[in-house]
Formats: sequence, structure tokens, C-alpha cells
Amino acid sequence: MENITGKILTELREKKGWSKSLVAKKLGIKTMSTYANWEYGLRKPDGEMLVKIAELYGVTTDYILTGKKPNEFNRDLFDDPDLQIAFKEASDFSEESRKQAIDFINYLKEKEKAKGRKSPNAGSD
Repeated sequence: MENITGKILTELREKKGWSKSLVAKKLGIKTMSTYANWEYGLRKPDGEMLVKIAELYGVTTDYILTGKKPNEFNRDLFDDPDLQIAFKEASDFSEESRKQAIDFINYLKEKEKAKGRKSPNAGSD
């Protein structure tokens, strides 16, 4: 089994130029060997510690666990006045109404796809 978490922890620590001892201290871990075992893949940090590590390095817990960076949101969407109005109007929807709106958007997307049309942000799906 590949040690993705350990590789990510090592990469993040080395980018900062920190020692394992320093990271352990910053995380409030009593012994450096506990942290070192995470990097070596012998053990994994628990959920609470994952959150602390993510905050320390300014990354997501998903990144630490998988190495996958979160998809960047298409900021161009906010430049469209019609979409700004739609988002503003939808901001106070109930949970059920939001789900219905998302389902409807997905329906329209599939309908457009069936017609052979591509959405402007198709590459970011």
C-alpha cells in the first residue's frame, strides 16, 4: 500500500524547511517519533490531528490524505450579472429547494449535452 499521507507530510515539511522535531512541537506532540512514524507510513494521524496538520500547513485534510488538490472554482461565473442575481436569490432557499434547483440545473445540463452543446466551463467538470 502506497504511503501517500507520509509523502505529503514530508513534502509539506520540507517546503517549509522544518525539522520533524519542530513540526512535532508545533502540533503539541510529545515525541518526534510519533510524527516521524506518520511520515514513514508506519502509523496515520487521527482525524483531530489531521485537522491540526492541515491548519499548520494551510492545506485541506483531503490533500494530506490523497494528495489531490481541490478543484479551483471558476471565478468567471461571478462576472456574469445574471448568475450573480440567481445566486443572490437562491441564498435563502431551504435545503429542499436548493436540492431541487441543483437537480433542475443537472437536468438542463444533460438536456444540453444531448443536443450536442457543451457548457462554457465543460473542462472544469
